[in-house]
Amino acid sequence: MSILEKIYTSPIGRTLAPKVGLNEPPKLRRGRTMPTGAVLLAELDGGGLARQVLEALGVETAEPLLDLPEHRTPDDRGRPQPPRYPTKAGAVVVDATGLREIAQLEGIRQVLRPLMRGLESSGRVIILASDASAVTGLEAKAVAQAIDGINRTVGKELRAGATANLVFVREGTTADDLTSTLLFLLQGRSAFVSGQTWRVGPAKAGDRPGGDYRSDRPFEGRVVVVTGAARGIGAAIARTFARDGAKVVALDVPAAGDALSKVANELRGTALQLDITSPEAGVRIAAHVAQVHGADAKIWAIVHNAGILRDRLLANLDEKSWAQVLEVNLAAEMRMNEALLDTTLPGGLGEQARIIGIASTSGVAGNKGQTNYAASKAGVMGLVWAEADELADRAVTVNAVAPGFIETDMTASIPFVQREVFRRTNSLQQGGQPVDVAETIAWLSDPASGGVNGQVVRVCGQNLVGA
Repeated sequence: MSILEKIYTSPIGRTLAPKVGLNEPPKLRRGRTMPTGAVLLAELDGGGLARQVLEALGVETAEPLLDLPEHRTPDDRGRPQPPRYPTKAGAVVVDATGLREIAQLEGIRQVLRPLMRGLESSGRVIILASDASAVTGLEAKAVAQAIDGINRTVGKELRAGATANLVFVREGTTADDLTSTLLFLLQGRSAFVSGQTWRVGPAKAGDRPGGDYRSDRPFEGRVVVVTGAARGIGAAIARTFARDGAKVVALDVPAAGDALSKVANELRGTALQLDITSPEAGVRIAAHVAQVHGADAKIWAIVHNAGILRDRLLANLDEKSWAQVLEVNLAAEMRMNEALLDTTLPGGLGEQARIIGIASTSGVAGNKGQTNYAASKAGVMGLVWAEADELADRAVTVNAVAPGFIETDMTASIPFVQREVFRRTNSLQQGGQPVDVAETIAWLSDPASGGVNGQVVRVCGQNLVGA
């Protein structure tokens, strides 16, 4: 620990920090925990889908207060103020799927204004809107994008660990298609996802057997492969899948063999020491699955977490460092997917498999000294979009997460001041935890998440980089 960090974490430092704008960040609600306060449902003109989803999840709802002239009360100076909640709400779900006109956006303002100071810590604002592809007319398409602007701004104005997210609903989407997404957003699993927008459409395959959307073990008996699983985010991903019932294949390079074995043994999974840049990596993964779990076994999900950094300014970046990053972070993933998607390959990907890539906010916005890394992570995003289209006739889904600043052993080595800047340049005023990335990946891999396809979801606390 540096001298600066010792001063900052001392009793005197804790006292002085708020005076210079370094307030203690809020503690985020995590795990499969629901909001403490009431879940409010605001059905705007033409809504109704959100109610079906919440009923399927068994979530009781209440009506929100509206900022209307007749509901306002004067303050000490006689200025009209929006109504106040007697007790803070836990979440609000705004069903804006029927909005087509600019004037109808007023309904969102009426719902959200009283809640900006009326949400509990780690509260949730969740907006459902019709995707622009599902509406006709210039005004309706403009309104869809306007709602995105509302969502991102609300996320930056909320406090105490509260988050805001927008889900665009594609044509033909049913309540079943949305259940896993809405549950993820309500629960603490989405703690570090805020100010984000993604799309959900009709699932290409059946939902979880029995419709038990709130099961704690959705991957019971399913095989999940996690690359780069020996430590950090990869180990957290492996642990999260094991917690949720998966048979985990933990994969990493031979040099990480001891750490990999510890993770695999802890999870009662299996360890596979493998260099993913090997041309035969995909076939070897499949052979391992078939050998350990039987010739008929198939991979339910593969998480391409393995990755490397070779950071240098472009003026100092040689061809070897350039090629290494692109090979490990992007090209290897493409080769493995191609091999594992072969339906005749024993131990390959199953009919309704989930492929999850790891992008980065550096891939979204670029980052000084990371030209090679940004190229590889933007390439992962491009791969997700392209493969989702290419596999449109199969029930396989392809998605990615894009982490921001996540607290790991690697980031702990960053100088204190720089690390503190990275932590605080997001709406939640802190770094994320490896489990935040893992929980988002588990949601994307859920059997009930078949309607989420071709999406890149940022796990960054609404980082200002690329926001």
